[in-house]
Amino acid sequence: MATTEEEHYASFSNLLPQFTNIPSIHKAWFFNSNTLGMFSITQPDLLTNNTKTLIMSCNVDKQENDGSVVEFLWTPFPIEMSGVVSMIVPSPSGSKLLVIRNQEEKEGGVSCCFEIWSCSCLEKEFHIPQSMHGSVYNDGWFEGVSWNSDETLIAYVAEGPSPTKPVFNNMGYKKGGCAEKDFGSWKGQGDWEDDWGETYSAKRRPTLFVININSGEVQAGKGIDKSLNVGQVVWAPFTEGSEQYLVFVGWSSEARKLGMKYCSNRPCALYAVRAPYHESKSDEPEHHSSTEELHALNLTPTISSALFPRFSPNGEFLVFLSAKSAVDSGVHNATNSLHRIDWPTDRKLYRSSKIYDIIPVVMCAEEGCFPGLYCTTIHNNPWLTDNCTMIISSIWHSCEVLLSVNVLSGEVLRITPADLTFSWNLLTLDGNNVLAISSNPVNVPQIMYGNVIEKEKRNTIWSWSKISSPIFKCSEKVRSLMSSLQCSILKISVADASNDPTKGAAKPFEAIFVSSKTKNKEVFDPLIVILHGGPQDVSLSHFSKSWAFLSSVGYSLLIVNYRGSLGFGEEALQSLPGKVGSQDVNDVLSAIDHVINLGLASPSKITVTGISHGGFLSTHLIGQAPEKFVAAAAINPVCNFALMVGTTDIPDWCYVEAFGTNARNRFTEAPSEEDLTLFYSKSPISHVSKVKTPTIFLLGAQDLRVPIFDGLQYARALRAKGVDAKIIMFQNDVHALKRPQSEWECLLNIVVWFNKYCK
Repeated sequence: MATTEEEHYASFSNLLPQFTNIPSIHKAWFFNSNTLGMFSITQPDLLTNNTKTLIMSCNVDKQENDGSVVEFLWTPFPIEMSGVVSMIVPSPSGSKLLVIRNQEEKEGGVSCCFEIWSCSCLEKEFHIPQSMHGSVYNDGWFEGVSWNSDETLIAYVAEGPSPTKPVFNNMGYKKGGCAEKDFGSWKGQGDWEDDWGETYSAKRRPTLFVININSGEVQAGKGIDKSLNVGQVVWAPFTEGSEQYLVFVGWSSEARKLGMKYCSNRPCALYAVRAPYHESKSDEPEHHSSTEELHALNLTPTISSALFPRFSPNGEFLVFLSAKSAVDSGVHNATNSLHRIDWPTDRKLYRSSKIYDIIPVVMCAEEGCFPGLYCTTIHNNPWLTDNCTMIISSIWHSCEVLLSVNVLSGEVLRITPADLTFSWNLLTLDGNNVLAISSNPVNVPQIMYGNVIEKEKRNTIWSWSKISSPIFKCSEKVRSLMSSLQCSILKISVADASNDPTKGAAKPFEAIFVSSKTKNKEVFDPLIVILHGGPQDVSLSHFSKSWAFLSSVGYSLLIVNYRGSLGFGEEALQSLPGKVGSQDVNDVLSAIDHVINLGLASPSKITVTGISHGGFLSTHLIGQAPEKFVAAAAINPVCNFALMVGTTDIPDWCYVEAFGTNARNRFTEAPSEEDLTLFYSKSPISHVSKVKTPTIFLLGAQDLRVPIFDGLQYARALRAKGVDAKIIMFQNDVHALKRPQSEWECLLNIVVWFNKYCK
């Protein structure tokens, strides 16, 4: 390593921990009639390469009954949840706390531990053997843990038991299996099974289970077809004398399983099934003689997608999110819709439940109007006390906002302030008040408490108060560096709107611009162009530790939400499939020219970076505009569709993005010669002969989404033609490179690389 480069490593690595050590709030809850708050906090631990889970509590002092004046009195220190804590789930009354610890899976061992805590002690502890099931899902997608109303049963989703494998000894096949420590035998490989792709390499069968916390007995859900993969389970409303039902999301796996992570376009439906057992007055499980009666009932057969079921507090409505636009078009994410089923008052289920549309897909919104619903989840308890109003986090152009949604009238109101540089994320509800986090790229997160101060028929005004908190405390050095920065959101016109067949596709797109507010504007900071993946994703104007670090060490940032990004309406989003490598590339070049023409950046000091499709764009840009960039960093980039399509967990993505949505069902294990030719022409590798830009590649060796051969092929091609190309390989990482050491080292290498070529 050259001396100057080593000095940069030392300098930046001393500053970087001051940013990466800033904690994040994962979840929050209120207890004891909303006078006690508890926060689950995460913080990276570089030395162990794990993320710590901390708990911090506070007393909530409401000086006014309506919550208009409130103070949080914090405990002096957080407490670490020791061991491998996978999930923390309070009971509905707040009197019990479930802690789930997934164990390292060993042959014949324990898969997980369930701890039931009361206010003063650990009440019960249950160890679930791997013969019952594997680890409990805590991934935010299949994940579902739900207490029943009387807090005696907990439904959850875990990996189903592994299929039996053949046993052999030196005489051949051994009938009857073998004991765990029978050294005279070994287990064969058995049949290979499809998994759900990226981050699910050891997960194949998410399955429904219920545990009785009085006895510790665990039962699997009955009446669920083996081809259904279960997730997001919740208890249905229950009245004395009626059956207890569970509602869950089911994904069919009759055909090949495709990657699930980041992919909302997998068809799914809501199902209801009787609970495996429920407590009767004699504490004996009730048994049902009819297998047919126990069979899971499809509640949403007329819609191609149904996610995140949520019952209203009074049990009258079942509300769910739908990604039907993604399923029907084939893009991996798209504009959502929201729907309602009126739950039967007699608690008896019918096959013909009517589905009501609450929020339809918005194709193209007028200026300043609601652009459509874009959710990654719905809060477990999103309801105000009127039983019909939900609070939802949603993307609105380049920001995340909070919406109130009346599930009867369909009225949607933005309840967060109209400052378009801040993003808001819902933490939890406190009766009719809302606890949220607000931040932007140059302001560390701030806890905010919202309440209604004026409510008329068509005019509801929310007031937001800052809550003093020690959680996001950062060093004086970081605060000083951040205070010298400013950010704005730029609207950028489409270069040639006449080529766009829809009104939404011709509308301006956006970019977030972060720069110094104190530097002499005649001497420009180098510019880093940051490009999100997806491409049906978005970069939000929230606080990012990596962005804050990069902008604090002397770079301006141009974070581009090119057409095809979430948050701008369905027409703009659907304009990109079939045009990748051209429309998105031109949008990024237009954004760069825009800031140069505004006098905000120098054309001689431009770098570019992105992950996944952002890496696809980065490598396309240095090939199509070889004189424009002085350095590039590509993180797990898509460089060659023709190579990727045969090895990725999402071959359908290759077809949709390269050919258009009419090719969503064309993917095959054996692409035709014509397909491969078009894949190559759409790929960055087709422009590699023109590249002059020094490029660093950061690759996860366990990446199933964009396997490393894509990046390696491109990097080796650059080296062969004499272009400086560096490869950092993270041997134990997947697509996102989110392990603490990997994320840290990735950022450090990028900034040192850019410094080498533009400072």
